[in-house]
Amino acid sequence: RRPVRMMSALVIRISGEYVQGIPPYKRDVNTVFQDYALFPHMDVLRNVEYGLRVKKVPRGERRERALAALDVLAALAETATAAEYVKTSVHDGDEIAVTDGRHPVVERRVGGAFVPNDIRLDNAGRQVVILTGPNMGGKSTYLRQIALLCLLAQAGSFVPARRAKLGLVDRIFARVGASDNIARGQSTFMVEMQETANILHGATSRSLVILDEIGRGTATFDGLSIAWAVAEYL
Repeated sequence: RRPVRMMSALVIRISGEYVQGIPPYKRDVNTVFQDYALFPHMDVLRNVEYGLRVKKVPRGERRERALAALDVLAALAETATAAEYVKTSVHDGDEIAVTDGRHPVVERRVGGAFVPNDIRLDNAGRQVVILTGPNMGGKSTYLRQIALLCLLAQAGSFVPARRAKLGLVDRIFARVGASDNIARGQSTFMVEMQETANILHGATSRSLVILDEIGRGTATFDGLSIAWAVAEYL
């Protein structure tokens, strides 16, 4: 797979200014943005540059890395505006409460046909959600949606929802799909059980765990017993 290079219109314009030959004395990041009024929120850019100085990044790399950070922030802001994302309330507790949440990728593929979903999770009264339904009913989409919203929020992005309150998670574990490793003598069921064991050993009370059809690689009653035991352990 070829990597995709994402650049916002703002960063492309700034890069063009450098290519056109701005005098060396104006190549400092702050000076360029201030002189050409390309970025109105100078405090954000100064914070990025200050963070690079604190980390003792060589002076020659500060411009490139500051532009890279700005590219990410501008892309997140542009996406949030276009797709009507909302600001998330990130807190130190364990509650995850999302109203009318949406999968950021699926909703762009299906246009306005995506049906929003609510999410409620906490360690007190709703620690585990067992989701059932017919094939192609959206179960896997719902599971992935929860993980993506948490990931986006902790990365500093707005999230696709009407309202969102997300507690900090230390890790996101996912056991999704079916695959084998025949070259190493591992069947689909063996791979599934090894991944599940790694999750059970590594998960903490602040972890988000997503299990999609656990126990599918074996007989019905055996798979149900495994899923039941894993759910009780978690």
